[in-house]
Amino acid sequence: MSANADSGGAAATDAQVPELLIRRVFDAPRSLVFAAWTESEHLKHWEGAPVGFTVTTEESDIRPGGRFRVCMRAPDGVDHWLQGVYTEVVPPERLAFTHTWLRRDGTPGVETLVTITFVARGSKTELTLRQTGFDSVASHAGHTHGWNSTFDRLAGYLTHLDTEPVQS
Repeated sequence: MSANADSGGAAATDAQVPELLIRRVFDAPRSLVFAAWTESEHLKHWEGAPVGFTVTTEESDIRPGGRFRVCMRAPDGVDHWLQGVYTEVVPPERLAFTHTWLRRDGTPGVETLVTITFVARGSKTELTLRQTGFDSVASHAGHTHGWNSTFDRLAGYLTHLDTEPVQS
């Protein structure tokens, strides 16, 4: 990926901002990695958020057409509201949803589309995330960092499951 020299958040065309593509392999079976994304007893332990963030879920209906709305509180105490709609839920293979940050006044910002696939690789799972629709190179970069940190948190949770039973 070549970065636009002016990545200070200025609007960019789709041709300038590539889709975000991240692949990670988790040392856990596909059914468990999918469950970690879709079942509250797992989500409450890793929160689907970058390291250091806490999440408050206002709405979560994980089914096609179901909505979600969460508040991600950053380590500095700033709240970041996020909402979306699930467009696909195909256990244990695929999740797709819209992803929209809310502005400070509560109005929706740019809507992106996130698609996550889960592929069994023996006893491990290859997760591929694609996110499209960014309006700036800076937004793409921020999401790249955020998702990678989120996956680090998920990997830690899955490792914890291997070593100790998780109490609900």
